[in-house]
Amino acid sequence: MSTELLAAVKAGAITSAQRMLAAGADANFRDAEGATLLMLAAHAGDLPMVELLIESGADVNAGDAQGWMPLSKAVYNPELKRGFADVVKALIDAGANIESAIGYGVRPLMLAAGYGETAVVERLLDAGADVLACNEGGYTALMMVKQKHYVDVINLLHEAEQLAGVGEGSCASKNTPGSNVITFMKRPTA
Repeated sequence: MSTELLAAVKAGAITSAQRMLAAGADANFRDAEGATLLMLAAHAGDLPMVELLIESGADVNAGDAQGWMPLSKAVYNPELKRGFADVVKALIDAGANIESAIGYGVRPLMLAAGYGETAVVERLLDAGADVLACNEGGYTALMMVKQKHYVDVINLLHEAEQLAGVGEGSCASKNTPGSNVITFMKRPTA
């Protein structure tokens, strides 16, 4: 029954998944690559399936060998070129670890910022994500996003760093003397 449940989750067949889970199928089943059903549903942005799996006992913090968890999968899907703020919120509300790192120490906030996912960044900041956390290369989310010029995300992270008591995040020093802070403004739309 687990392989049928896997197929139902991948297809977004909520009614079939409900039936199988009610009959005792394992909500924590993994595919051949080690991804949990919840990771697959989160990556697809399938909020009803995510909610069903959580209600059925899926572990929101179960990850694969590379450290990917449902939350990091919901932050951004490169195939669909978007993140899923509603799924991120549901996972956080269910107890997902907002500081879980994938390779190179990249946390969900850094991943969302790096892809310009403003709504996802907002959800993570609202949940208390550490805006001053650094990856293994010594970069904060703000330092990473400035390379890509996502103005809305830059402004959110800059404001969050100010609320955390620093002007511009740095892993070496939280308040580097002589550093300049630049606030990027959006151009008015017509």
